[in-house]
Amino acid sequence: MEFSPRCNLFLVGPMGAGKSTIGRQLAELMHRPFFDTDKAIEERTGAAISWIFELEGEPGFRLREQRIVDELTALEGVVLATGGGAILDPANRRCLAGRGFVVYLKVSIEQQLERTRRDRTRPLLQTPDPEARLLELIRQREPLYREVADLTVNTNGRSVKAVALDILRHLDTESLSRHD
Repeated sequence: MEFSPRCNLFLVGPMGAGKSTIGRQLAELMHRPFFDTDKAIEERTGAAISWIFELEGEPGFRLREQRIVDELTALEGVVLATGGGAILDPANRRCLAGRGFVVYLKVSIEQQLERTRRDRTRPLLQTPDPEARLLELIRQREPLYREVADLTVNTNGRSVKAVALDILRHLDTESLSRHD
C-alpha cells in the first residue's frame, strides 16, 4: 500500500509491544491525530477495559472493539493503536488492511513480561502463569498480525523515538519509491 498524507497509519501487535506509546510519538512527529481503540472504548463506556471484560466477557468486549475499529479506521490521516486482540475479528482485519498502512510491532515474550508485569489492568494476564498465556496468545495471533502488516518492526530493547523514526524512514522510502 502506498503511504500518502491522507493515508492512515495503524499499529498492531501484542500487549507490551508499545503500540500506544509509539503511536502517540508517531502522531506527534507526523502532526496527526492519535487514537487508541482501548482508550476510545473506555471513554465511550465510562468503564475500564478490565471491568467490561468482567461484566460482558471477552465476546462483549470484542463486539465493542469491532465497532470502534470500524469507526476509527474510516477516518483519514490518523495514527491508530489497536488492542492486541483486535486482529482476531475478520472484519477488523479487513478494515485495517483496506483503510491504511499497517505496522506490526513485534516484541519478545521476555520483553512483554517485563513491560506488563506490574500492570493489573490487562484481563488476559490475570492468570497464575502470564508467560504461558503470552505464548498462547502469540501462537494464535502472530499469523494474523503478519497477514495484515505492510511493515514489521521489532521493538525489543529499543526506545520509543528510535522505533518511531524507523517507521517514518520506512514510510518516506515507501512513498518515494512509489513515485519513481
